[in-house]
Amino acid sequence: MVDTSQHDYGEKARLQLPVMKENDTHCIDFNYLLYCPDGSSPGTLNILVKVNKGPLANPIWNVTSCTGKGWMKAELAVSTFWPNEYQVIFEAEVTNGRRGFIAIDDIQVLSYPCDKSPHFLRLGDVEVNAGLNATFQCIATVRDAVNNKLWLQRRNGEDIPVAEKKNINHRKFAASFRLREVSSQDQDLYRCVTQSERGSGVSNFAGLIVREPPRPIAPPQLLGVGPTYLLIQLNANSIFGDGPIILKEVEYRMTSGSWTETHAVNSPNYKLWHLDPDTEYEIRVLLTRPGEGGTGQPGPALITRTKCAEPMRTPKRLKIAETQARFIAVDWESLGYNITRCHTFNVTICYHYHKTNQSKADCLEMDPKAPRHVVGNLPPNTNVSLKMILTNPEGRKESDETIIQTEEDVPGPVPKEFVKATPSEDKISLQWKEPLEPNGIITQYEISYSSVHSFDPSVPLLRPPVLVSLPWNTSRHNFTQLHSGTTYQFLIRASTSKGYGPPTTLNVTTNISAPTLEEYDGSEASLNETATTITVLLKPAQAKGAPISTYQIVVREINPHRARREAGGGECYREPVSYQNAASAGLPYYFAAELLPRNLPEPLPFTVGDNKTYHGYWNAPLAPRKNYNIYFQAVSSVEKVSRRQMNKHTAGSVLKAILVNAVGRFLIIWTNSGKAKRSQAKA
Repeated sequence: MVDTSQHDYGEKARLQLPVMKENDTHCIDFNYLLYCPDGSSPGTLNILVKVNKGPLANPIWNVTSCTGKGWMKAELAVSTFWPNEYQVIFEAEVTNGRRGFIAIDDIQVLSYPCDKSPHFLRLGDVEVNAGLNATFQCIATVRDAVNNKLWLQRRNGEDIPVAEKKNINHRKFAASFRLREVSSQDQDLYRCVTQSERGSGVSNFAGLIVREPPRPIAPPQLLGVGPTYLLIQLNANSIFGDGPIILKEVEYRMTSGSWTETHAVNSPNYKLWHLDPDTEYEIRVLLTRPGEGGTGQPGPALITRTKCAEPMRTPKRLKIAETQARFIAVDWESLGYNITRCHTFNVTICYHYHKTNQSKADCLEMDPKAPRHVVGNLPPNTNVSLKMILTNPEGRKESDETIIQTEEDVPGPVPKEFVKATPSEDKISLQWKEPLEPNGIITQYEISYSSVHSFDPSVPLLRPPVLVSLPWNTSRHNFTQLHSGTTYQFLIRASTSKGYGPPTTLNVTTNISAPTLEEYDGSEASLNETATTITVLLKPAQAKGAPISTYQIVVREINPHRARREAGGGECYREPVSYQNAASAGLPYYFAAELLPRNLPEPLPFTVGDNKTYHGYWNAPLAPRKNYNIYFQAVSSVEKVSRRQMNKHTAGSVLKAILVNAVGRFLIIWTNSGKAKRSQAKA
């Protein structure tokens, strides 16, 4: 008995029954009293049941209302049996400190069931996988069923309300309790409790076992890889969570995709088939233990890529988009993954051609994303063989060869080394060969020429060029009616259907001509004679193609006992020989004088043998009673080319005077009668 007036608010008093180990149905009944003079509640009477010396849970029964002065009876139906033990604790709690009493009496343990309190059948353990709902079902029997309060009590004191109650028959009912989405934190001991004003029933503690679905610790291991398969080892021996493992599955997907496929596996290794080449996949392992919700979260991912596969084919519709003289543009369809079967690939265009003097074979890497590709630096008018090669790391596909002819282009220049010019005094013969690069079919040649320089100041130089067109099969042409001693510039070029090529330039100079000497009559050739001299008339020569550079007087002794050498049948005297050198060398001729053109501006007499020196040459006196030929030479000399013209005079039987004018030679011979003869010979 507790006198509540003697205790403060919240103080408690407990009465503990001995620990009980029962092995059959039994009932504990007792009397209780809650009295307060003013009829209010003096406090609370609680009954707690501790099992196996475990922690105290919440009260299984309590009463707070005043019972008056009369005693009340209540029953406890505890369904805990050996080998488990339990202990009943009565607890009086002062709630307001008012005057009153809380008392219990006549506690009995009866060997038969209670009349008013339900007896619970044995409550079994509930095992559930984490994340699912757990359900405890409590079944109780009672002789006199009344409206009882029901709940599921956790060992730590938490009370869970009943979810569903149904009567099995008039003496038995079932109550269901649900714990939603349990986790390991919900794992504990639970028991069923019912309470009414006539007592309480309490079941044994049953365990809620929460199993964590298994999950691999490590990702799968890659054993082999191909274009369409991946061979993996599950690597699922070490796990998080609980076993046993009843199912292993492989879950995989493209890292860039949204779909996922799952395959059940019954061996340590597994090969994933029918995959896409050169594609990245994410592979995980799923493990399942018994029970609903026993499949754990996917393990760590293995991220790997399949190999490339050999290209399916080369592009279709390979066509020539454009053909020019020096390039070919090629189009083809877009290269998709379904053709390349690899995200890394190369497109190569290989070509080859053969010409007379040139062959080439090469391959060009192309931009696969570009729809048009150009093969450049090709020779014109040439058959070019093209083929495309699609290559990835696993193989290659080649297209059939396509042969296309490039268009013509303007030809190259006529090779200068094969252009030959043969000049004469008034004509140039030009010879050439076809361009080394005709770049098509030569249709014609065009030659233009004009005078650019002349040694003859009278030749006009500013005239427009003369244009000559020649057929394609021409390789030689003569250009006539030209000025002597004049440089002509020739531009020769070839043409095809595309037009003319670049010209080849050649400068050719015509030969200078022999100067022209005026005619002599017999009376003016020989003016006077003495025993050692002869005076002749010298007339200026007329230049032709080159200016007169010098005049030369040559004296030759005539030996009647030797073969006669006439200047008219031989050449001019090219090597100047002085009188002294001729005498010492035994030569039959010598240079008596050399005159500059300014010394002979008009016809003038000149005395051969006057014992004077002219421009370094001694005009020695002639020997009496000897015959001489006297030559007068006019010399034109340009750029190491000299032309002489000479006239020859013969006077009397004792002395002959010969006057000669050069480049070519004119011979004028005077006889005793004074008659002159004139002939011409080349110098």
